[in-house]
Amino acid sequence: MKESRNLPIYKKAEEIFNALRTITDLFPEDNDYLQHLKSNLLEDSMVIMAKISGAEAAKLYDIKMENAAIIRKAARDIMVSGNNLDFFGFSDAKYYKIIRNLIEDFRLLFVDWVATFNPKHYIVDSWGLFNPPGVSPDYI
Repeated sequence: MKESRNLPIYKKAEEIFNALRTITDLFPEDNDYLQHLKSNLLEDSMVIMAKISGAEAAKLYDIKMENAAIIRKAARDIMVSGNNLDFFGFSDAKYYKIIRNLIEDFRLLFVDWVATFNPKHYIVDSWGLFNPPGVSPDYI
């Protein structure tokens, strides 16, 4: 099994985490909103790394896709979280463009990574969310 930490997508996720940590360390300590946002951003970036590892450890398509959906949500949350930084008192909000660029790079790696998931290794998802194309929730 490939070590997930060696994958380009994982390395990009680490880069996002490190950039977020650097930028959010600039958030004013006395700004409760920005400190809460910092926690959320760092948590989302850690979730991405954990779910990449989880998807890599799983063989089943539905488990891989479930992890991928969580990764996408966390990445999108990071992307939009920078929209109000100016409004909430972060004078260096311009640096968040770095994060947006990294997320876009990550998205491209993500698309290629998800394409490697083998849809023939699955159990039926009775909820119908993560079945391979053409497999219904009641498929036997």
